[in-house]
Amino acid sequence: MAKKKKAKAPPKRRTAIKARAQAAPSGVLELGDRRELFIDDYLIEHLHGVELRLQKPVPRNVALDHNVPWEGNTSAYHTLFQDGNLFRAYYRGSHYASGTYTPVVCYAESQDGIEWYRPELGLVSYNGSTRNNIIWDGDGSLNFTPFRDRNPDCRDDEKYKALGSPHSNNHEGQALLAFKSPDGVHWSLLSEKPVMDHTACTNGFDSQNLAFYDSRRSCYVEYHRDSIYPDGVRFRQIMTCTSKDFRKWTKPQLLDFGNAPLEHLYTNAVTPYYRAPHIYMGFPKRLAVDRRMSGNLAGGVSDGVYMTSRDGLNFKRWGEAFVRPGLQRERWETRNNMTAWGILETANYLPTAPQELSIFTTENYYGSNEPCRLRRFTVRVDGFVSANAPLEGGELITRPFTFEGGALSLNVSTSAAGSMRIEIQNVDGKAIKGYALSDCDEVYGDYLDRMITWKGLADVSALAGKPVRLRFALSDADLYSLQ
Repeated sequence: MAKKKKAKAPPKRRTAIKARAQAAPSGVLELGDRRELFIDDYLIEHLHGVELRLQKPVPRNVALDHNVPWEGNTSAYHTLFQDGNLFRAYYRGSHYASGTYTPVVCYAESQDGIEWYRPELGLVSYNGSTRNNIIWDGDGSLNFTPFRDRNPDCRDDEKYKALGSPHSNNHEGQALLAFKSPDGVHWSLLSEKPVMDHTACTNGFDSQNLAFYDSRRSCYVEYHRDSIYPDGVRFRQIMTCTSKDFRKWTKPQLLDFGNAPLEHLYTNAVTPYYRAPHIYMGFPKRLAVDRRMSGNLAGGVSDGVYMTSRDGLNFKRWGEAFVRPGLQRERWETRNNMTAWGILETANYLPTAPQELSIFTTENYYGSNEPCRLRRFTVRVDGFVSANAPLEGGELITRPFTFEGGALSLNVSTSAAGSMRIEIQNVDGKAIKGYALSDCDEVYGDYLDRMITWKGLADVSALAGKPVRLRFALSDADLYSLQ
């Protein structure tokens, strides 16, 4: 296969960020008792016969079929999250015909995150009736993106917030408006004045622009799409900024993807991972603008990619697709395979298996005969990337770190013939007495939370606070996370 030509470097404003993406940490890491995922090389010092392997989500049921009159073939920009015992979904309802579409904001609910229904809310009239699930039809309907505000100082009437862009068929997304709600259903403008305008985004906010409260950084964090023009050629990229009050925002910065090639990133879907909130995960829709399937409405084909960060600014982005279009012809139409914003923990597709994670992506966008759909995909808990070894075996050795706690737990999967053993070493790489590889009880099976033992004992509390390394010996095994 011909080698892909490397893209030219973009202008300086992209590379002005001094901290490089996923730079190798120096000294001893302090893990505390937090969970760490093997989604990058943060923990890894040495690999032999082991590789970090991007996993592939499995397609499941259609969560939402946009087959009601106020939705249609361009319904998009889905947001899903769990709110107590209820799962909530928000999205644009719209249908493209004769070069125009009129967007409205729709709302759906679920008891399990798998099967969804539209409540009749009686809030907005459509064709003379309020028997629908529309919650907003004014400015912001183009890409209304809400969240539950976890700021402990949040006002009661602002428990839910959102960003959205004004819309007309000839002038899309030239500002960002802020919204508030006391209950997630009844919405109003937070301010008549936009919180961001063209000075924050030179090419319009016509994507899914999102924000959330980051408890680790004690501020609101926002991600939106902008464009850069290396050599006069437009590339869609992602910018971020922060705010203390959701009203005034810092000057945006472009995300830094290190040495990853320059590609069109249409959306971002960035979120702190709920089991390890110090890790940001993003699921951009990648647009290949120069490709077009025969019969498509317009140029460009899309897939979903995966990226992670530990500071919200510098990201490791995988070049391989996380979600391919696959065998469904309608997923090869332009602008499909957009990953919704939100990761849900749901009951496993297999009846006796533990919980799994659900993500959602669009299909049949721009469909001419049928409306578009939102399909659910699943991955195992923590199962986005694994440290993988074949049956002949391999080793992974971590950088030195300190920890808090009394036992080591792993998210691990092996084949029936595979296995894993773990050695605890000192900083110099020598096995600590009682925790050598030969002392470790062999691990085989499939576990989300497997306690590791050495000669039947799991207690490692005597090593807490002391710099150690872990040596993993893997055979036909996948290691997803440790804690």
